[in-house]
This record gives sequence, structure tokens and C-alpha cells, in this order.
Amino acid sequence: MSVAEIVLNNGVTMPALGFGVFQTPPEETAMAVSSALDVGYRHIDTAAAYGNERQVGEAIARSGLPREDVFIETKVWISDYGYDATLHAHHKSAGKLGVEQIDLLILHQALPSRFDLTLDAYHALETLLADGKVRAIGVSNFMPEHLDRLLGEASVVPAVNQVELHPYFTQPAVQAADADHGILTQAWSPIGGITFYRETGTSVLDEPTITGIAKTHGKSPAQVMLRWHLQRGRSAIPKSTNPGRIAENFDVFDFELTTDELTALDDLDTGERRGPEPDAITLEAFGRDIPEA
Repeated sequence: MSVAEIVLNNGVTMPALGFGVFQTPPEETAMAVSSALDVGYRHIDTAAAYGNERQVGEAIARSGLPREDVFIETKVWISDYGYDATLHAHHKSAGKLGVEQIDLLILHQALPSRFDLTLDAYHALETLLADGKVRAIGVSNFMPEHLDRLLGEASVVPAVNQVELHPYFTQPAVQAADADHGILTQAWSPIGGITFYRETGTSVLDEPTITGIAKTHGKSPAQVMLRWHLQRGRSAIPKSTNPGRIAENFDVFDFELTTDELTALDDLDTGERRGPEPDAITLEAFGRDIPEA
């Protein structure tokens, strides 16, 4: 099975399809990551705020895979923004993951109310990159205005911007801004998982356009959505704790959507964000202590 890879703007190669562990309880994380590695995933996405970096590291260590074969991505939480605090946040994450070098380290949110701390945190990422402590740096949940403010001060263009992106919320302005700067758009909730928890609105898994395309290809709606991301040049990081679903979500490299099918998926965009508003993220509302390694 051919696995797509993406070359980031600094020349680092990253598997386009990653395995996410957002909202995965620590006690379930190691088994889920082990299942993902067994079926072929070589890109694992976690975050300090998820509380499961240690279990991700344990699963990778137990896999027996060479360290260089597994691409590890994690995120710095807003409570650890600031130059020195972010340097220490890397130390905490690397310690929990059990690695000396993190492949991709990104800022989890823009923190608009304290953008000075956001900038200081990003400058710390630049230092970590220069020192070889990380191979690539990036951001998450940054809107075009946040990118503009960051790029006005940064010396390194982010390699990745990880944002909510699924057929019901495609964020075209963010994708365009990313593309203008050579930043890879990476989708969290790539199969619309965040839509499952809303009392109103249809889950994308039941969307007739998607189920129709899935039937045509003999694939599941989730597989169709992941294929859509890959063919549109994005990275996607689906999550699951079910071994069958984990395997199913990886089985997306043996079919291709037509141009019309890709457009039909694009056209499902509602413009409705299901996750938190990026400008609503504040230390007062979302701050939390990130434990030491």
C-alpha cells in the first residue's frame, strides 16, 4: 500500500495521514497508538493539553520501530506561552514522549488577547528549531489575521497550520492564506467527528452526497472524506480507539475521487464552525497547568 507523504516548506518529509489522540483517555491511548502503528500509520499527533503524551511515547517505544520511522507531532498549550515557558514546554513534552527530538512542534492556539505571549512562544519554537531540538515548527487554529500578525514578527514561516476542517467546515480563507505563505493546512476533525456531538445538524457520516460517493467506490464515508483531504493536498489526522476503524481510516490509498466528486465535497461547506471560536481562547477561560515530565 502506497502511503502519501508531504514535503514541508523546510524540506522535512511528513506522512500526510496521521493518527490523532484528541480526547483519547490516557488509559486507552497506548493501545490505540499501537493499533495505528500496526496497520501502518507512521505519523502520530498529540498535544500537551491532551494529557496522553506519555502513553503515546510508550506505544512508540514498544513498537520496536526505529525512531526515525515515526513522525511525532505535539502542541504547546497556551498556559506555557512565553519564551522561557515554551522552551520548558518542549522539555516537558520531549520527556513524556521519551524522545530527544520532536518532529513537529506547534502552538495549540493563537491566544489573541495576549498575542505578545504568542509571539514569544513562537520565537522559542524558532530557537528550538535552530538548536535541532525539533525538525519543524508550526501553529494550530490560526486564522488569516493571526498569521499576518505572526509573520510580521517571525523569522521562520510555520510549516503547518492545523485547523478544524471537514466537509461541513472547509475554511477556504484559512486554506488560501496558508497556501499564500507555503504553509501546509492540516485538518483536525477531518471526518467531522466534532459534528457528532451537536444536537442540531446532520453528522457528515450521514450526508447523502458523501454516502453516495462512498457507495460508488465501495468505501466508507470516513474513507471518502480522508481521500478528499489527501487529494486536495492537505494533511489529515483522524482519531479512533476502535482497532477496526483505525485500520479502515488508513485504507485510503487504493482509490481516487473524481474532480466532480471532490467539488461536490467542497460544496458541502456550511461555514459553521463546530469547535471553539479562535478569538474566544483566553488564559482566563482555557488556562490549565501542564504537568512536568
